[in-house]
Amino acid sequence: MSKRHLYLLAFAIIALATSAIVYKWQVLKFPLQPDESVQVWSVQAHVEYQPQRRANALTLQLPFLTPGWIVLDERYVARGYSKIPEREPQGREVQWATRNAVGEQDLYYRATIVRSQLKDETLLSDLQPELLTPPELEEPYAAAAQELLDEVRERSADVTTFSRELIRRLNESPDEGAQLLLDRYAREDGSGNVDDELRTRFLVDLLAIRTIPARLVHALRLPEGGVEGTARIETWLLVHTGTEWRLLDPRTAAEGLPKDLLLWNVSPEPLLAMDSDATPSLMYTVSYNLADAMAMAQRRLEVQDANYIRWSLLSLPLQAQEVYKVLLLVPIGAFMMLILRNIIGIKTYGTFMPVLVALAFRETALVAGITLFVLVVGAGLLVRFYLERLRLLLVPRLTAILILVVLLMALISVIANRLDLEVGLSVALFPMVIMAMTIERMSVAWDERGAGTAIKEGVGTIIVAALAYLVMSWDRLEHLIYVYPEFLLYLFAAALLLGRYSGYRLMELFRFRALAREADPIAPAPAAAPAAGSDVPKA
Repeated sequence: MSKRHLYLLAFAIIALATSAIVYKWQVLKFPLQPDESVQVWSVQAHVEYQPQRRANALTLQLPFLTPGWIVLDERYVARGYSKIPEREPQGREVQWATRNAVGEQDLYYRATIVRSQLKDETLLSDLQPELLTPPELEEPYAAAAQELLDEVRERSADVTTFSRELIRRLNESPDEGAQLLLDRYAREDGSGNVDDELRTRFLVDLLAIRTIPARLVHALRLPEGGVEGTARIETWLLVHTGTEWRLLDPRTAAEGLPKDLLLWNVSPEPLLAMDSDATPSLMYTVSYNLADAMAMAQRRLEVQDANYIRWSLLSLPLQAQEVYKVLLLVPIGAFMMLILRNIIGIKTYGTFMPVLVALAFRETALVAGITLFVLVVGAGLLVRFYLERLRLLLVPRLTAILILVVLLMALISVIANRLDLEVGLSVALFPMVIMAMTIERMSVAWDERGAGTAIKEGVGTIIVAALAYLVMSWDRLEHLIYVYPEFLLYLFAAALLLGRYSGYRLMELFRFRALAREADPIAPAPAAAPAAGSDVPKA
């Protein structure tokens, strides 16, 4: 395989990993930090009424088609009432009913809401436009409406500009005809202001006269910055241009969905309906808090795309997830060992044994782990040298060493327990087979290459394991690798590129530094002095 092919493969792997990471970070909103939090809003609708009879039924409109937001959780609190949630093409509602309403009644609907990355038109495109029947206005209101619509048409270019100009004409210094219509169809409330809902419904009627599909929608403000308290429902105007819906503010003629606005419902039905003569009150409250970003991202995915959760590590049982949080760190330690062995030149016993020891250090802490490692290996070496005199075969010798390692672990744990040292109880977490093989290989190296080489490789093993432990015990790295396992593809691509490296290691440059100093260029030999009596003229 040529180097070009290898480089292209590594580049393709890096590009794939980068795309997956950016998608999960920007679109799915998985956090990069383990302690990252996300804004969560709790919205509560409170219905209160004094019943006029014992049997009562109420219908409350629920959030439906909420662009920019996701409803993660819903709860209904209505003691003594039946609850029947219903979903219709134009909205959602809940019906509460009871046969024994006595005294003041309180019913609650609560929703937990977070931001979504879906575009506005993604949800509103599912809403089918319907042209309402134009209202029959009596004179002189019919003539005033027709004159107003004609003037607006002359100052507009399309449906959107027509609607915005109509709103502006009704709000900003209305003329005599517009004021006449407002006084008749958008009567003022007690404060002297035009009723927002009546004005918006009148706008829908005026647009229906010009065969423009429109509808009134209710929305709720979700304030930023931890502001809590009572919220007020606002009326907004949805206008269909023939290809898409446009959201307009009937008060300012502004176009678009504000960042802090939650569309509550788009149904033409009233927010709250009751089958009796009682007068219920409907109040909305909003509370703001912070929640774990990872939990919210997972819940958001369950609502948006449950298949992604089913085919990810997040679908595993909690015990299996904890195991994979550790297993995904093994490639990190293996890559560090690759750098330390192939680039730096540190010698160790085995290829992946230092990584397994580093995993044990995660449970015992670094200093205590190194101490236990030295104690077990040192004691095992003493017994191994004794077994050498018995001239045992390889397999029986390894079995005997393994038995010894287990007994040493048990003895250290008992002694630590008697001395009230809890860290000594973690010695059983060390891989027993790895410890036995380390003792065997260290003793063989001691016999074949001397004590210095054996101790040097043992120290190298501890150094690599300690460095791997420092990296693998980093909480942020553990979170990042578990949430974004695609980062391991970067290490995979780097391992492929380093697989062709065959140059000097840093330790070799340090080892042969004396030869480098002695290898100076050979200077030319000095010219010989002329012999006595030669014919060479004197200077």
